[in-house]
Amino acid sequence: MDRILIVDDEEIMRESLTDWLKEDGYEVLAVEDGFKALQAVQEGNWSVMLVDLKMPRMDGLEVLREVKRLGINVPVIIITAYATVDTAVAAMKEGAYDYIIKPFNPEELGLSIKKIIEHQHLVKENIILRKELSRRYQFQDIIGKSAKMQEVFELIKTVAPTKSTVLIQGESGTGKEMVARAIHEASSRNDGPFVALACGALPETLLESELFGHEKGAFTGATSQKKGKIEIADGGTLFLDENGDISSKSQVDLLRFLQEKDFRRLGGTETIKVDVRIIAATKQDLKKLVDEGKFRDDLFYRLNVITLTVPPLRERREDIPLLVSHFLEKFNIETGKKIEKITEGALNIIMDYNWPGNVRELENTIEHSVVVTEENVIFPEALPDFLKKRGAIRISQNKSLQEIERQHIVNVLKENKGNISRTAEILGINRVTLYRKIKEYNIKIEGSAE
Repeated sequence: MDRILIVDDEEIMRESLTDWLKEDGYEVLAVEDGFKALQAVQEGNWSVMLVDLKMPRMDGLEVLREVKRLGINVPVIIITAYATVDTAVAAMKEGAYDYIIKPFNPEELGLSIKKIIEHQHLVKENIILRKELSRRYQFQDIIGKSAKMQEVFELIKTVAPTKSTVLIQGESGTGKEMVARAIHEASSRNDGPFVALACGALPETLLESELFGHEKGAFTGATSQKKGKIEIADGGTLFLDENGDISSKSQVDLLRFLQEKDFRRLGGTETIKVDVRIIAATKQDLKKLVDEGKFRDDLFYRLNVITLTVPPLRERREDIPLLVSHFLEKFNIETGKKIEKITEGALNIIMDYNWPGNVRELENTIEHSVVVTEENVIFPEALPDFLKKRGAIRISQNKSLQEIERQHIVNVLKENKGNISRTAEILGINRVTLYRKIKEYNIKIEGSAE
Protein backbone atom coordinates (compact mmCIF):
# COMPACT_ATOMS: atom_id res chain seq x y z
CA MET A 1 0.00 0.00 0.00
CA ASP A 2 1.22 3.53 -0.80
CA ARG A 3 2.09 5.56 2.30
CA ILE A 4 1.71 9.29 2.84
CA LEU A 5 3.32 11.37 5.60
CA ILE A 6 1.51 14.57 6.67
CA VAL A 7 3.46 17.26 8.55
CA ASP A 8 1.32 20.11 9.91
CA ASP A 9 1.12 21.86 13.29
CA GLU A 10 -2.65 22.40 12.96
CA GLU A 11 -4.59 19.41 14.34
CA ILE A 12 -7.71 20.08 12.26
CA MET A 13 -5.63 20.09 9.06
CA ARG A 14 -3.91 16.83 10.02
CA GLU A 15 -7.25 15.17 10.76
CA SER A 16 -8.93 16.44 7.58
CA LEU A 17 -6.04 15.38 5.32
CA THR A 18 -5.83 11.99 7.04
CA ASP A 19 -9.55 11.32 6.51
CA TRP A 20 -9.45 12.38 2.84
CA LEU A 21 -6.40 10.32 1.99
CA LYS A 22 -7.55 7.21 3.85
CA GLU A 23 -10.78 7.33 1.84
CA ASP A 24 -8.59 7.22 -1.29
CA GLY A 25 -6.98 4.02 -0.04
CA TYR A 26 -3.66 5.36 1.26
CA GLU A 27 -1.89 4.46 4.50
CA VAL A 28 -1.42 7.77 6.36
CA LEU A 29 0.67 9.04 9.26
CA ALA A 30 0.24 12.62 10.49
CA VAL A 31 2.80 14.36 12.73
CA GLU A 32 2.78 17.85 14.20
CA ASP A 33 6.36 19.06 13.65
CA GLY A 34 9.46 18.69 11.49
CA PHE A 35 11.50 16.74 14.04
CA LYS A 36 8.93 13.94 14.21
CA ALA A 37 8.69 14.03 10.41
CA LEU A 38 12.45 13.49 10.02
CA GLN A 39 12.31 10.61 12.47
CA ALA A 40 9.43 9.05 10.49
CA VAL A 41 11.14 9.33 7.08
CA GLN A 42 14.25 7.61 8.45
CA GLU A 43 12.24 4.75 9.95
CA GLY A 44 10.00 3.91 6.97
CA ASN A 45 9.41 4.29 3.25
CA TRP A 46 6.98 6.98 2.09
CA SER A 47 5.40 7.62 -1.30
CA VAL A 48 4.69 11.34 -0.69
CA MET A 49 5.21 13.95 2.03
CA LEU A 50 2.68 16.78 2.56
CA VAL A 51 4.50 19.49 4.52
CA ASP A 52 3.09 22.74 5.90
CA LEU A 53 5.34 25.72 5.19
CA LYS A 54 4.80 27.72 8.40
CA MET A 55 5.50 25.65 11.52
CA PRO A 56 7.19 26.51 14.83
CA ARG A 57 10.77 25.28 15.53
CA MET A 58 11.33 23.93 12.01
CA ASP A 59 9.45 25.25 8.97
CA GLY A 60 8.56 23.32 5.83
CA LEU A 61 11.60 24.45 3.81
CA GLU A 62 13.93 23.32 6.61
CA VAL A 63 12.20 19.93 6.64
CA LEU A 64 12.61 19.73 2.87
CA ARG A 65 16.34 20.59 3.10
CA GLU A 66 16.95 17.98 5.81
CA VAL A 67 15.13 15.27 3.84
CA LYS A 68 17.35 16.03 0.82
CA ARG A 69 20.49 16.20 3.00
CA LEU A 70 19.70 12.75 4.40
CA GLY A 71 19.55 11.42 0.85
CA ILE A 72 15.94 10.29 1.20
CA ASN A 73 14.22 10.27 -2.19
CA VAL A 74 10.60 11.13 -1.43
CA PRO A 75 8.49 13.74 -3.31
CA VAL A 76 7.51 16.66 -1.09
CA ILE A 77 4.42 18.84 -1.61
CA ILE A 78 4.59 22.15 0.28
CA ILE A 79 1.27 23.45 1.64
CA THR A 80 0.79 27.02 2.87
CA ALA A 81 -1.82 29.68 3.59
CA TYR A 82 0.80 32.42 3.09
CA ALA A 83 1.40 32.29 -0.65
CA THR A 84 3.94 34.59 -2.25
CA VAL A 85 5.99 34.26 -5.41
CA ASP A 86 9.20 34.27 -3.36
CA THR A 87 8.15 31.37 -1.14
CA ALA A 88 6.91 29.40 -4.13
CA VAL A 89 10.18 29.95 -5.96
CA ALA A 90 12.15 29.05 -2.82
CA ALA A 91 10.19 25.81 -2.41
CA MET A 92 10.75 24.77 -6.02
CA LYS A 93 14.45 25.64 -5.86
CA GLU A 94 14.83 23.52 -2.73
CA GLY A 95 13.41 20.55 -4.63
CA ALA A 96 9.70 20.53 -3.75
CA TYR A 97 7.60 18.55 -6.20
CA ASP A 98 4.64 20.92 -5.95
CA TYR A 99 3.34 23.98 -4.05
CA ILE A 100 -0.30 24.12 -2.94
CA ILE A 101 -2.14 27.08 -1.41
CA LYS A 102 -4.71 26.81 1.39
CA PRO A 103 -7.62 26.52 1.11
CA PHE A 104 -7.31 23.90 -1.61
CA ASN A 105 -9.60 21.48 -3.39
CA PRO A 106 -9.06 17.97 -1.97
CA GLU A 107 -9.69 16.50 -5.43
CA GLU A 108 -6.87 18.58 -6.94
CA LEU A 109 -4.52 17.46 -4.17
CA GLY A 110 -5.63 13.87 -4.72
CA LEU A 111 -4.88 14.12 -8.45
CA SER A 112 -1.42 15.54 -7.73
CA ILE A 113 -0.65 12.68 -5.32
CA LYS A 114 -2.03 10.11 -7.76
CA LYS A 115 0.23 11.49 -10.51
CA ILE A 116 3.29 11.21 -8.26
CA ILE A 117 2.51 7.64 -7.22
CA GLU A 118 1.74 6.50 -10.77
CA HIS A 119 5.14 7.85 -11.82
CA GLN A 120 6.82 5.98 -8.94
CA HIS A 121 5.10 2.75 -9.95
CA LEU A 122 6.26 3.26 -13.55
CA VAL A 123 9.85 3.79 -12.41
CA LYS A 124 9.73 0.59 -10.31
CA GLU A 125 8.24 -1.35 -13.23
CA ASN A 126 11.02 -0.08 -15.50
CA ILE A 127 13.67 -1.20 -13.00
CA ILE A 128 12.09 -4.67 -12.81
CA LEU A 129 11.84 -4.77 -16.62
CA ARG A 130 15.51 -3.79 -17.00
CA LYS A 131 16.51 -6.60 -14.65
CA GLU A 132 14.34 -9.04 -16.58
CA LEU A 133 15.81 -7.87 -19.89
CA SER A 134 19.29 -8.24 -18.44
CA ARG A 135 18.50 -11.81 -17.40
CA ARG A 136 16.89 -12.80 -20.69
CA TYR A 137 19.07 -10.92 -23.15
CA GLN A 138 22.52 -11.14 -21.61
CA PHE A 139 25.00 -13.99 -21.89
CA GLN A 140 28.10 -13.48 -19.74
CA ASP A 141 28.81 -9.78 -20.55
CA ILE A 142 27.32 -9.85 -24.06
CA ILE A 143 23.97 -8.12 -24.58
CA GLY A 144 21.49 -8.76 -27.37
CA LYS A 145 17.85 -9.65 -27.88
CA SER A 146 18.04 -9.72 -31.70
CA ALA A 147 17.62 -13.04 -33.47
CA LYS A 148 21.22 -12.89 -34.72
CA MET A 149 22.63 -12.41 -31.22
CA GLN A 150 20.39 -15.11 -29.79
CA GLU A 151 21.89 -17.43 -32.43
CA VAL A 152 25.37 -16.41 -31.26
CA PHE A 153 24.40 -17.20 -27.64
CA GLU A 154 23.11 -20.65 -28.63
CA LEU A 155 26.27 -21.42 -30.61
CA ILE A 156 28.45 -20.35 -27.68
CA LYS A 157 26.54 -22.77 -25.43
CA THR A 158 26.96 -25.53 -28.02
CA VAL A 159 30.70 -25.16 -28.68
CA ALA A 160 31.85 -24.20 -25.16
CA PRO A 161 31.87 -27.75 -23.69
CA THR A 162 33.95 -29.12 -26.61
CA LYS A 163 37.73 -28.95 -27.15
CA SER A 164 37.37 -27.77 -30.76
CA THR A 165 39.21 -24.76 -32.13
CA VAL A 166 36.85 -21.86 -32.85
CA LEU A 167 37.25 -19.10 -35.44
CA ILE A 168 35.31 -15.93 -34.61
CA GLN A 169 34.63 -13.58 -37.51
CA GLY A 170 33.34 -10.03 -37.28
CA GLU A 171 34.10 -6.38 -37.90
CA SER A 172 36.20 -4.30 -35.51
CA GLY A 173 34.33 -3.44 -32.33
CA THR A 174 31.69 -6.16 -32.58
CA GLY A 175 32.92 -7.88 -29.41
CA LYS A 176 34.92 -10.86 -30.72
CA GLU A 177 37.06 -11.04 -27.58
CA MET A 178 33.96 -10.93 -25.38
CA VAL A 179 32.56 -13.90 -27.31
CA ALA A 180 35.85 -15.74 -26.82
CA ARG A 181 35.75 -15.04 -23.09
CA ALA A 182 32.14 -16.23 -22.94
CA ILE A 183 33.14 -19.53 -24.60
CA HIS A 184 35.96 -19.91 -22.07
CA GLU A 185 33.72 -19.10 -19.09
CA ALA A 186 31.05 -21.55 -20.25
CA SER A 187 33.59 -24.35 -20.74
CA SER A 188 35.16 -26.85 -18.34
CA ARG A 189 38.36 -24.80 -18.65
CA ASN A 190 36.94 -21.80 -16.82
CA ASP A 191 39.17 -22.46 -13.80
CA GLY A 192 42.19 -22.13 -16.09
CA PRO A 193 43.63 -18.92 -17.57
CA PHE A 194 42.19 -16.95 -20.47
CA VAL A 195 45.15 -15.43 -22.33
CA ALA A 196 44.69 -12.96 -25.19
CA LEU A 197 47.28 -11.98 -27.80
CA ALA A 198 46.77 -9.27 -30.42
CA CYS A 199 48.69 -10.84 -33.32
CA GLY A 200 48.18 -8.02 -35.81
CA ALA A 201 49.91 -5.48 -33.58
CA LEU A 202 53.22 -7.40 -33.39
CA PRO A 203 56.13 -7.78 -35.84
CA GLU A 204 57.19 -11.33 -36.75
CA THR A 205 60.11 -11.69 -34.28
CA LEU A 206 58.19 -10.26 -31.36
CA LEU A 207 55.13 -12.39 -32.16
CA GLU A 208 57.27 -15.56 -32.02
CA SER A 209 58.64 -14.56 -28.63
CA GLU A 210 55.17 -13.66 -27.34
CA LEU A 211 53.70 -16.96 -28.52
CA PHE A 212 56.43 -19.42 -27.61
CA GLY A 213 58.60 -17.54 -25.13
CA HIS A 214 62.40 -17.51 -25.21
CA GLU A 215 65.47 -18.65 -23.33
CA LYS A 216 68.08 -16.32 -21.89
CA GLY A 217 70.43 -15.19 -24.67
CA ALA A 218 68.13 -16.32 -27.50
CA PHE A 219 68.51 -12.89 -29.09
CA THR A 220 69.89 -9.44 -28.27
CA GLY A 221 68.05 -8.15 -25.22
CA ALA A 222 66.89 -11.58 -24.01
CA THR A 223 68.43 -11.22 -20.56
CA SER A 224 66.29 -13.89 -18.90
CA GLN A 225 63.99 -16.78 -19.69
CA LYS A 226 60.43 -15.80 -20.58
CA LYS A 227 57.33 -17.97 -20.87
CA GLY A 228 55.18 -17.42 -23.97
CA LYS A 229 51.40 -16.98 -24.11
CA ILE A 230 50.91 -20.63 -25.11
CA GLU A 231 52.71 -21.84 -22.01
CA ILE A 232 50.92 -19.35 -19.76
CA ALA A 233 47.57 -20.52 -21.15
CA ASP A 234 48.21 -24.19 -20.26
CA GLY A 235 44.98 -25.69 -18.92
CA GLY A 236 42.96 -22.79 -20.28
CA THR A 237 42.23 -20.86 -23.47
CA LEU A 238 44.50 -18.88 -25.81
CA PHE A 239 42.73 -16.17 -27.79
CA LEU A 240 44.58 -15.12 -30.96
CA ASP A 241 43.14 -11.84 -32.21
CA GLU A 242 43.60 -10.75 -35.84
CA ASN A 243 45.47 -13.89 -36.86
CA GLY A 244 44.97 -12.95 -40.54
CA ASP A 245 47.81 -10.44 -40.20
CA ILE A 246 50.57 -12.86 -39.13
CA SER A 247 53.59 -13.56 -41.35
CA SER A 248 54.19 -16.73 -43.39
CA LYS A 249 56.83 -18.02 -40.94
CA SER A 250 54.56 -17.41 -37.94
CA GLN A 251 51.79 -19.24 -39.78
CA VAL A 252 54.06 -22.27 -40.16
CA ASP A 253 55.05 -22.19 -36.47
CA LEU A 254 51.42 -21.86 -35.35
CA LEU A 255 50.33 -24.68 -37.67
CA ARG A 256 52.96 -26.99 -36.22
CA PHE A 257 51.81 -26.23 -32.69
CA LEU A 258 48.16 -26.89 -33.59
CA GLN A 259 49.15 -30.25 -35.08
CA GLU A 260 51.58 -31.45 -32.39
CA LYS A 261 50.32 -29.58 -29.27
CA ASP A 262 53.93 -28.96 -28.24
CA PHE A 263 56.60 -26.31 -28.91
CA ARG A 264 60.05 -25.06 -28.00
CA ARG A 265 60.95 -21.68 -26.63
CA LEU A 266 63.11 -19.53 -28.90
CA GLY A 267 66.72 -20.53 -28.33
CA GLY A 268 65.62 -23.62 -26.37
CA THR A 269 65.96 -27.39 -26.93
CA GLU A 270 63.30 -28.65 -24.52
CA THR A 271 59.96 -29.71 -26.06
CA ILE A 272 57.10 -28.44 -23.94
CA LYS A 273 53.70 -30.15 -24.05
CA VAL A 274 50.62 -28.11 -23.16
CA ASP A 275 46.83 -28.50 -23.03
CA VAL A 276 45.49 -25.31 -24.59
CA ARG A 277 42.29 -24.55 -26.47
CA ILE A 278 42.75 -22.08 -29.33
CA ILE A 279 40.13 -19.48 -30.19
CA ALA A 280 41.10 -17.27 -33.13
CA ALA A 281 39.44 -14.09 -34.35
CA THR A 282 39.66 -11.99 -37.48
CA LYS A 283 37.91 -9.07 -39.16
CA GLN A 284 39.30 -10.26 -42.52
CA ASP A 285 37.96 -12.85 -44.95
CA LEU A 286 40.48 -15.64 -44.36
CA LYS A 287 39.13 -17.72 -47.27
CA LYS A 288 39.81 -14.79 -49.60
CA LEU A 289 43.34 -14.48 -48.18
CA VAL A 290 43.83 -18.20 -48.84
CA ASP A 291 42.70 -17.75 -52.47
CA GLU A 292 45.12 -14.82 -52.82
CA GLY A 293 47.98 -16.91 -51.42
CA LYS A 294 48.38 -14.69 -48.34
CA PHE A 295 47.24 -17.26 -45.79
CA ARG A 296 48.04 -20.97 -45.60
CA ASP A 297 45.11 -23.17 -46.50
CA ASP A 298 46.19 -25.92 -44.06
CA LEU A 299 46.31 -23.39 -41.20
CA PHE A 300 42.94 -22.01 -42.28
CA TYR A 301 41.35 -25.47 -42.05
CA ARG A 302 42.96 -26.06 -38.64
CA LEU A 303 41.50 -22.80 -37.31
CA ASN A 304 38.17 -23.08 -39.10
CA VAL A 305 36.85 -26.14 -37.26
CA ILE A 306 33.89 -24.17 -35.89
CA THR A 307 33.08 -20.72 -37.26
CA LEU A 308 31.09 -18.17 -35.29
CA THR A 309 30.17 -14.83 -36.86
CA VAL A 310 29.41 -11.80 -34.68
CA PRO A 311 27.00 -9.50 -36.57
CA PRO A 312 27.74 -5.78 -36.96
CA LEU A 313 25.60 -3.38 -34.94
CA ARG A 314 23.80 -2.07 -38.04
CA GLU A 315 22.36 -5.59 -38.54
CA ARG A 316 20.97 -5.77 -35.01
CA ARG A 317 19.62 -2.29 -34.37
CA GLU A 318 17.00 -3.62 -31.94
CA ASP A 319 19.89 -4.26 -29.52
CA ILE A 320 20.94 -0.60 -29.45
CA PRO A 321 18.48 0.59 -26.72
CA LEU A 322 19.58 -2.32 -24.49
CA LEU A 323 23.25 -1.49 -25.06
CA VAL A 324 22.65 2.23 -24.42
CA SER A 325 20.91 1.42 -21.12
CA HIS A 326 23.77 -0.91 -20.14
CA PHE A 327 26.44 1.69 -20.92
CA LEU A 328 24.51 4.42 -19.08
CA GLU A 329 24.55 2.27 -15.94
CA LYS A 330 28.23 1.46 -16.43
CA PHE A 331 29.35 5.08 -16.81
CA ASN A 332 27.03 6.32 -14.06
CA ILE A 333 28.99 4.04 -11.73
CA GLU A 334 32.37 5.12 -13.14
CA THR A 335 31.63 8.86 -13.06
CA GLY A 336 29.44 8.98 -9.95
CA LYS A 337 26.61 10.58 -11.94
CA LYS A 338 22.91 9.67 -11.79
CA ILE A 339 21.75 10.01 -15.39
CA GLU A 340 18.30 8.45 -15.57
CA LYS A 341 17.68 8.14 -19.30
CA ILE A 342 18.33 9.30 -22.85
CA THR A 343 15.65 11.29 -24.67
CA GLU A 344 13.76 9.84 -27.59
CA GLY A 345 15.29 12.46 -29.90
CA ALA A 346 18.85 11.51 -28.91
CA LEU A 347 18.10 7.79 -29.15
CA ASN A 348 16.59 8.23 -32.62
CA ILE A 349 19.84 9.85 -33.82
CA ILE A 350 21.82 6.94 -32.39
CA MET A 351 19.47 4.40 -33.98
CA ASP A 352 19.82 6.04 -37.42
CA TYR A 353 23.63 5.86 -37.46
CA ASN A 354 25.38 2.86 -39.10
CA TRP A 355 28.13 2.46 -36.43
CA PRO A 356 31.21 1.45 -38.46
CA GLY A 357 33.02 1.01 -35.14
CA ASN A 358 30.14 -1.12 -33.84
CA VAL A 359 29.61 -1.69 -30.11
CA ARG A 360 32.98 -0.18 -29.18
CA GLU A 361 32.08 3.06 -30.98
CA LEU A 362 28.65 3.13 -29.34
CA GLU A 363 30.24 2.63 -25.91
CA ASN A 364 32.64 5.54 -26.53
CA THR A 365 29.70 7.70 -27.64
CA ILE A 366 27.70 7.03 -24.46
CA GLU A 367 30.78 7.64 -22.31
CA HIS A 368 31.26 11.01 -24.06
CA SER A 369 27.60 11.92 -23.51
CA VAL A 370 27.67 10.97 -19.82
CA VAL A 371 30.86 12.95 -19.21
CA VAL A 372 29.76 16.18 -20.95
CA THR A 373 26.15 16.39 -19.75
CA GLU A 374 25.48 18.28 -16.53
CA GLU A 375 21.89 17.09 -16.28
CA ASN A 376 20.29 13.78 -15.34
CA VAL A 377 18.95 13.22 -18.85
CA ILE A 378 20.95 12.96 -22.08
CA PHE A 379 19.60 15.31 -24.74
CA PRO A 380 20.80 15.43 -28.39
CA GLU A 381 23.18 18.30 -27.62
CA ALA A 382 25.24 15.99 -25.36
CA LEU A 383 26.05 13.63 -28.26
CA PRO A 384 29.43 13.87 -30.03
CA ASP A 385 29.64 16.40 -32.88
CA PHE A 386 29.64 13.79 -35.65
CA LEU A 387 26.22 12.58 -34.47
CA LYS A 388 24.81 16.05 -33.83
CA LYS A 389 25.71 17.20 -37.34
CA ARG A 390 24.35 14.01 -38.88
CA GLY A 391 21.14 14.29 -36.90
CA ALA A 392 20.58 18.05 -37.28
CA ILE A 393 17.82 17.70 -39.90
CA ARG A 394 16.16 14.83 -38.03
CA ILE A 395 16.23 16.80 -34.77
CA SER A 396 14.46 19.81 -36.27
CA GLN A 397 11.81 17.67 -37.94
CA ASN A 398 11.20 15.03 -35.30
CA LYS A 399 11.56 16.71 -31.91
CA SER A 400 8.82 16.09 -29.39
CA LEU A 401 6.83 19.07 -28.11
CA GLN A 402 8.62 18.81 -24.76
CA GLU A 403 12.06 18.95 -26.41
CA ILE A 404 11.06 21.98 -28.48
CA GLU A 405 9.75 23.75 -25.36
CA ARG A 406 12.89 22.87 -23.40
CA GLN A 407 15.22 24.13 -26.14
CA HIS A 408 13.23 27.38 -26.44
CA ILE A 409 13.51 28.00 -22.69
CA VAL A 410 17.26 27.27 -22.82
CA ASN A 411 17.73 29.70 -25.73
CA VAL A 412 15.79 32.53 -24.05
CA LEU A 413 17.67 32.00 -20.77
CA LYS A 414 21.00 32.21 -22.62
CA GLU A 415 19.95 35.35 -24.48
CA ASN A 416 19.05 36.98 -21.16
CA LYS A 417 22.12 35.66 -19.29
CA GLY A 418 20.02 33.59 -16.90
CA ASN A 419 17.72 36.46 -15.83
CA ILE A 420 14.60 34.67 -14.58
CA SER A 421 12.29 37.70 -14.49
CA ARG A 422 13.16 38.81 -18.01
CA THR A 423 12.96 35.24 -19.39
CA ALA A 424 9.55 34.65 -17.79
CA GLU A 425 8.30 37.95 -19.23
CA ILE A 426 9.45 37.05 -22.76
CA LEU A 427 7.96 33.55 -22.50
CA GLY A 428 4.68 34.96 -21.21
CA ILE A 429 4.64 32.92 -18.00
CA ASN A 430 5.15 33.75 -14.32
CA ARG A 431 8.38 33.03 -12.46
CA VAL A 432 6.93 30.11 -10.47
CA THR A 433 5.90 28.35 -13.70
CA LEU A 434 9.34 29.03 -15.21
CA TYR A 435 11.09 27.55 -12.16
CA ARG A 436 8.84 24.51 -12.38
CA LYS A 437 9.75 23.99 -16.04
CA ILE A 438 13.45 24.53 -15.33
CA LYS A 439 13.22 21.79 -12.71
CA GLU A 440 11.11 19.51 -14.93
CA TYR A 441 13.51 19.79 -17.89
CA ASN A 442 16.69 19.67 -15.76
CA ILE A 443 17.92 22.97 -17.16
CA LYS A 444 21.08 24.44 -15.67
CA ILE A 445 20.89 28.23 -15.32
CA GLU A 446 24.22 29.88 -16.13
CA GLY A 447 25.01 33.41 -15.15
CA SER A 448 21.86 33.92 -13.11
CA ALA A 449 21.98 36.52 -10.35
CA GLU A 450 18.63 35.40 -8.97
